This record gives sequence, C-alpha cells and structure tokens, in this order.
Amino acid sequence: MRELDQLFERWLTHVYPQATDAQRGVFLRLLDCEDDRLWRWFMGYETCPDAELADLIASIRALPA
Repeated sequence: MRELDQLFERWLTHVYPQATDAQRGVFLRLLDCEDDRLWRWFMGYETCPDAELADLIASIRALPA
C-alpha cells in the first residue's frame, strides 16, 4: 500500500540512521504485520495491542511529511 510506504519512508529518513538495534527490531516487527491491520492502526480505527508497536506507530505519525 503506497500510503504505508510513505509513512515508513518518514521513519527510515528521520530515525533509522540513529536508531538503536532494538528500535530497528520493533520496526521490522511492524513490517511483518498485514497491510490492512497496519492501515487501521495508523488511521486510528483500531488500537494496536502491542505496546512497542503502538509507540512506534505514534512516533511515525508524528514525524514531518
């Protein structure tokens, strides 16, 4: 889904270069999730049940476009 790619690109551009291995691991776990579920989480239609993923989603949403 192109919209998700754009969101992930923000994180890769702004955060990845300084991210810790643990942060990168959480990002990789996020990428393993199904697109439709990711979309619902990012759009706020559902709450992600995983606290680490939910925190990452919130931080990605807060990044500049």
